[in-house]
Amino acid sequence: MSKFVPSALLLCLFLVFTAIGQVTAIRAGRMVDTETGEVKTNQIILVENGKITAIGSSTSIPAGANVIDLSKSVVLPGLFDMHTHLCMDVIEARDHGNYYFTTLLDPDSYRSIEGVVNARTMLESGFTSVRDVGNEGNYACTSVRRAIQQGKVPGPTMVNAGRIIAPYGGQFHLQPDKQKLAEPEYFFADTRDEMIKGIRENIHYGAGVIKIVVDDQRYIYSIEDIKFMIDEAAKAGLKLIAHCWTKAGAHNAAAAGVASIEHGFDMTDEDLELAKKNNVVLVGTDYLAIGSSPQSHAQWVDRLKRAYKIGVTMAYGTDATGQRAGQTRGTEAIAGIDPWVEAGVPPKSILQAMTGNAARLMGVDKVRGFLKEGMAADLIAVPENPIENINTLKSVTFVMKNGAVIRR
Repeated sequence: MSKFVPSALLLCLFLVFTAIGQVTAIRAGRMVDTETGEVKTNQIILVENGKITAIGSSTSIPAGANVIDLSKSVVLPGLFDMHTHLCMDVIEARDHGNYYFTTLLDPDSYRSIEGVVNARTMLESGFTSVRDVGNEGNYACTSVRRAIQQGKVPGPTMVNAGRIIAPYGGQFHLQPDKQKLAEPEYFFADTRDEMIKGIRENIHYGAGVIKIVVDDQRYIYSIEDIKFMIDEAAKAGLKLIAHCWTKAGAHNAAAAGVASIEHGFDMTDEDLELAKKNNVVLVGTDYLAIGSSPQSHAQWVDRLKRAYKIGVTMAYGTDATGQRAGQTRGTEAIAGIDPWVEAGVPPKSILQAMTGNAARLMGVDKVRGFLKEGMAADLIAVPENPIENINTLKSVTFVMKNGAVIRR
């Protein structure tokens, strides 16, 4: 066997040992507290064994520390995308925007490779944590998550949903002589026994969150159905999240008290109030306003305005599945801030949706989402203060995850 070690492997080993064995000191010219909007100057952040051990303007840099100079940058926590589909690339010219065709034409083996590529570009764009919410074939994203956790490939911290549980048909219209074409993309569950089986199979095969589709057929899950699945998922310590497109679907999910409503495209003020009352987080996937019809665009932005005004807790999620020429999944994901800006949501609230709110929804807020002592060293740097110019998030110049430098 050759003793030659590729340079890429040496770099990976360097990053691993840097994260594990040496103190890193980061000179932050400015640092944003995304919870309060406060900006502190001339901060020293000490990182050891992948965690933040000290932060402050008077913090001393230990002798022999690896010093990273970000004195001309603004430092903040790594970002979250709470509605991703890493193992799916919809190719417009081939699929005509219909991801049903995508699922038929791309085998799971290839989709896992797509997931690896998309995970890397998400991380490079500053997303250090993501929640993959299904449409991952036959657990392709479980494999991607495992590879990231084991350090085999670079990517964000991931929680994945496995197969989406839905009433018969899921989000597709099937033909009687081709009934199996929507499986294993979806797990059809119309009885209580089928709901239990779908949840337990997902947990067995590595899901960290359970996703249901409430309302993409004429028959939808009832409030009682959703509560039943919430309770079943909770037995294993998992949250249940709900794809809701219609008024009726969003109402049932809000009334049942799901962890989050995904999309909520057609939500009324009354159901936004109900979601707020029941501590349901809205993951509005407002990225979908980009490139949509004028009518749909206006409806996305209006729903976002109303949700912010009412005070619903929101977490940032995109639902990006394709990409424009010259873009990556990561740059597409960060473009999702544009509808938030158009809706007049203040930068501080956008940052909260992309960090603390998301971390709490994902269930990792004890270890990620904030720049505090004892937290994982997930942080990014940008040229300007995002409280003053949120678009600076599109120009990430530095990324660190678990104390390892990803982009510099």
